[in-house]
Order: sequence, then C-alpha cells, then structure tokens
Amino acid sequence: MAMNREHKRMLQKQGQLDAEGNQKAERRKAPSPTAPKEPRTKPRQFVREVNAELRKVAWPTRKETLSLSAIVLVFLIFMTALIAAFDFGFSEAVLWIINQ
Repeated sequence: MAMNREHKRMLQKQGQLDAEGNQKAERRKAPSPTAPKEPRTKPRQFVREVNAELRKVAWPTRKETLSLSAIVLVFLIFMTALIAAFDFGFSEAVLWIINQ
C-alpha cells in the first residue's frame, strides 16, 4: 500500500505502525458472549426517529420531479431502441453467416 509521509506519521502515532513503517501484528479479541447488548428500540420510538430524519430530507419540488422523470423516460426509450437495433442487427448478421 502506497502512503505518504503524513499518513505514515499518523498511523505511527496511532500505534498501527512501528518505527520502520511496518504494520504491527495484533490479535483481535473475540467478542465476549456476555457483552451487554443495547436494548431494542421500541416501534413507537423507531417511527419517531424515522419521521425526524425524514423532516431533514431536502425533497424535490413537483416541477423538478416531473422534469427529471421525463428525462429518465426519454433516456429509457432511447436505450431500449438502441438495444433493440443492436439485437436485430446482430441476429440478422448471425443468420446471414449461418445461411452462407
């Protein structure tokens, strides 16, 4: 992995690299089966949090939605026609080769 000096120094400060810049081998700890689990979120709290997040979303206007939908529809029609043309052309070419 190529890294610049700043990145190498940062990793050395964090203790992930030794003085020469080689990664330190560490054993990962297995998760303990008795680790305390977070309590489940109740459905009512979940719905409240989802609604709070949805209020933060910048929703497009009706005009933006219609114009972008029209662009997608035109592109879809164009790509469908293009693929159909290629399919027809290749099938005709294969039939021409087989019939020779």
